[in-house]
Amino acid sequence: MLSQGISPDCYVLPSVVKATAGLSSLKTGVQVHCLAFVNGHHSDSLLLSSLVHFYLKCDRLMEARKVFDRIPRPNVVACSALLSGYARKGCVEETKELLGEAVEMGLELNSVSWNGMIAGFNHSRHFKDSILMFRDMHSEGFKPDGTSISSVLPAVGDLEMLPCGVQIHGCVIKQGLSQDNWVVSSLVDMYGKCARPNEMSKVCEELHEMDVGACNALITGLSRTGCVEGALKRFKQFKRQGLNLNVVSWTSMIASCSQNGKDMEALELFREMQMEGLKPNSVTIPCLLPACGNIAALMHGKAVHCFSLKNWVSNDVYVGTALIDMYANCGRIQLSRRCFDSMPRRNLVSWNALLGGYAMHGKTKEALEVFNLMQKSGQEPDFISFTSVLSACSQGGLTEEGKFYFDSMSKDYGIEPRLEHYSCMVSLLGRAGRIVEAYTMVKQMPMEPDGCIWGPLLSSCRVHHNLAIGEIAARKLFELEPNNPGNYVLLSNIYASKSMWVEVNSVREMMKSKGLRKNPGCSWIEIKNKVHMLLAGDNLHPQMPEITKKLGELRVEMQKSGYLPHTDFVLQDVEEQDKEEMLCDHSEKLAVALGLLNTSRGFPLQVIKNLRICGDCHAVIKFISEFEDREIFVRDTNRFHHFKDGACSCGDLW
Repeated sequence: MLSQGISPDCYVLPSVVKATAGLSSLKTGVQVHCLAFVNGHHSDSLLLSSLVHFYLKCDRLMEARKVFDRIPRPNVVACSALLSGYARKGCVEETKELLGEAVEMGLELNSVSWNGMIAGFNHSRHFKDSILMFRDMHSEGFKPDGTSISSVLPAVGDLEMLPCGVQIHGCVIKQGLSQDNWVVSSLVDMYGKCARPNEMSKVCEELHEMDVGACNALITGLSRTGCVEGALKRFKQFKRQGLNLNVVSWTSMIASCSQNGKDMEALELFREMQMEGLKPNSVTIPCLLPACGNIAALMHGKAVHCFSLKNWVSNDVYVGTALIDMYANCGRIQLSRRCFDSMPRRNLVSWNALLGGYAMHGKTKEALEVFNLMQKSGQEPDFISFTSVLSACSQGGLTEEGKFYFDSMSKDYGIEPRLEHYSCMVSLLGRAGRIVEAYTMVKQMPMEPDGCIWGPLLSSCRVHHNLAIGEIAARKLFELEPNNPGNYVLLSNIYASKSMWVEVNSVREMMKSKGLRKNPGCSWIEIKNKVHMLLAGDNLHPQMPEITKKLGELRVEMQKSGYLPHTDFVLQDVEEQDKEEMLCDHSEKLAVALGLLNTSRGFPLQVIKNLRICGDCHAVIKFISEFEDREIFVRDTNRFHHFKDGACSCGDLW
């Protein structure tokens, strides 16, 4: 048109501006704006209103306001758009100011105007302002519709304002919106954030026909409140009913299982998802990989890694970070580093994942090198970074270095130490046998010590047989965590190591009176893509006779080499022979023996333990690694132990 020498008029230009807004082409829109100005259309209300929408679409709020102020007779559409734009940017004062101006100009705001502000404030996470705007809308005589309600309910849920949510639910019923799927999904989400699973289920039961949005909200809400079994039950029910569940539904369920200890179920769901013909995305993969890491299912983790490579999502920063974490948890810290080095873009979480991996594996030198590299790259460390650094120093026995980083954290980076940092320092000093110094630090803490502080102190007292401070730490833990059996067991350990059997029995009676039982030892090992679980004293595994025979043969060989069982780890006053038999039943020994029986010589073994590995098992597995020529990785609740050629990566500071 321009090439033909025809000048566009005030009827054509708004259409062109609308098209440029649809393309979010700022450069073209500005050119059109200039053309309109040159051609004398700078006061046309329709054109200027179109330009307001255009600048808002291009995220140019200031320019949109300047154009709006030039409109001779602003209409409610342009005003509503600008109000929504301010709200989405979190400009509370500007929104209120324009709202007052609209009233002065005699503009009659409508439901669209109010809904835009409510949704905008919710989008900018100004939840309280979103709720206040909803209240003002109601007080101005406007009846909230489905859009208003579904926009304000997420804000109510995020602030956990249950009474307010219940009132809005009443409004939903009164206005006959109980069958609106958007409203129902928002109600379910709100009740989920407020930890009210019964109300969530009731809302869904009253819906005549569930849609996928409501299903997803219910599954996510049940998972958030810890009702994983309920979420799984509902998910299977929806499948049986033939509901068209989407990738969000499956991803939510996988994440729920992975985050709540149902790792095998998460892996099975991923397999079923693919069988259903749904393609996992860059959100699904980071949700699944922690499940592989939790049970050290390395082959499953590698399969997921291959899937991410084939589907071009491996370069996603969240996928890459999840891979770093998974390989670290599976004992393959070298692969974690390889994934980290291949990432095109890294964020703070990526750096922290690698730092945490090195710390867990006792790779203190590498952890400190990564920490220095992190700072050179311009990435500022946070409190999690320092937690990993202090943990690495603790694992490596670098007491003075740990104290240096602890002081540097607040002095050089302005990060005030938290409970987790003090916990690392107590562990650091405790491992070095500086129990009194650790106890002094606990007493001088600026905040009240919790179980994360007293626990490491009690554990260190158990290792170094410090009865006096151990009893103090235990008494504190009994007050803070009266139902945690592990604390009672640790105190029993200290008494048993000193043959104080009367005190051991006293602690046991205390546990019995509270109905507490020692958590049973449990270990997992992956063999030929199948994860086996073995319990301490387990007689149910089909290969138990062969396992027992194998352990017996190894015991004979160990005795020949001069090994003596560490019977002080048996917390009962029984004969030495009986103590030796009890030690053979520890789950990590059973898992290692199962691995030896079912894999070829030289094949590395990976074991996960739900408790801390005991000293006897540690000594036995060291011997097995040399005698059987195996690399054996054992991950307990404290760290990774890499056994090779009769030595362990922890340097026996376990």
